[in-house]
Amino acid sequence: MGTPFTLDEQQRKWCAEVRRVAAGSLRPLARAGTPGRVNRPLLAALAEHGLIARALPAHGPVRAMDLVLLRASLARECTEAETALALQALGIHPVLRAGTDAQRSRWLPEVVAGRAVAAFALSEPGAGSDAAALALHAAPDGDGWRLTGEKCWISNAPEADVHTVFARTGPGAGARGVTAFLVPGDRPGLGGDHLDMLAPHPLGTLTFDGVRVGPQDVVGDVGGGFRIAMATLDLFRPSVGAFAVGMARAALDAALAHAAERRAFGGPLKDLQAVSHTLAEMATRTEAAALLVLAAAAAYDAGEPGVARRSAMAKLFATETAQYVVDAAVQIHGARALRRGHLLEHLYREVRAPRVYEGATEVQRTIIAKELFR
Repeated sequence: MGTPFTLDEQQRKWCAEVRRVAAGSLRPLARAGTPGRVNRPLLAALAEHGLIARALPAHGPVRAMDLVLLRASLARECTEAETALALQALGIHPVLRAGTDAQRSRWLPEVVAGRAVAAFALSEPGAGSDAAALALHAAPDGDGWRLTGEKCWISNAPEADVHTVFARTGPGAGARGVTAFLVPGDRPGLGGDHLDMLAPHPLGTLTFDGVRVGPQDVVGDVGGGFRIAMATLDLFRPSVGAFAVGMARAALDAALAHAAERRAFGGPLKDLQAVSHTLAEMATRTEAAALLVLAAAAAYDAGEPGVARRSAMAKLFATETAQYVVDAAVQIHGARALRRGHLLEHLYREVRAPRVYEGATEVQRTIIAKELFR
């Protein structure tokens, strides 16, 4: 029996296989894609290798441990493949969790096969970290509603084929009165634009000009959308931490190789105490982050209490750690790491966003503090 949060032989082999596929098959497809746009050939390849199906199993619940192992392994070799898979899973997970049989049968096979692109549409221009401040209005219209307003910072928008959209169907502010809807991309009145961001991932806005939704489009219960959104984020936050751990490991690998090969002041960089101590700190923080992510995933799968706190801790520590490790790796490499196309230049742009999305670092600290006194 292994020690807690040590991967068994089967898990290690699977992670190694995911990394092999990412480096050999997925990375060339990622490089051939257009930055800031959905890469459908990459999604098709992820599906062909069974990776989307592993994240979205046809039978049984999504396992947090599978998500974190997938995302960490992919991120270490190809961040674009990691993000493409994660966005598919995030976008359709509310349907897998709370959708109707008709919704699942219509969309899950298409998303798992990589033929349909999914999006999770929660954030708005005035409701980012404060997700309860949603303003997208769902006005009653016969037996359904008309959606009017805007979503912003939505991954895969405006190219997604299906969106899980959170809108306000009830009066007042806050978490109450928010409903989740499944909105196809070709629904009349739905528009949007691309956003040009630091990292090369598809991100955009969605505009709703009286978009008609009916009872058949409701995911879960009317007024229960905020609970669905938060439950989804509780599952995915540790895997955001896993994405960060994968990037930190890639940066650490690069820094170790460079420090062993690069000579300065009469010897290899690794013999300079300032460099060797930095590498030791990078490795220690990365290992601690990985353990925190694995612990949160194991607790989620076991149904243990305190999932929100554990998930927040994992995302907080892992994303902050990755920022430090990538920055330190750049410092060890010097100017060459900032040249366009260098691995660390790529990671430096990639590593910033996870400290903001799915709840910024400051929001994670607020969640942890509240949970401590619950």
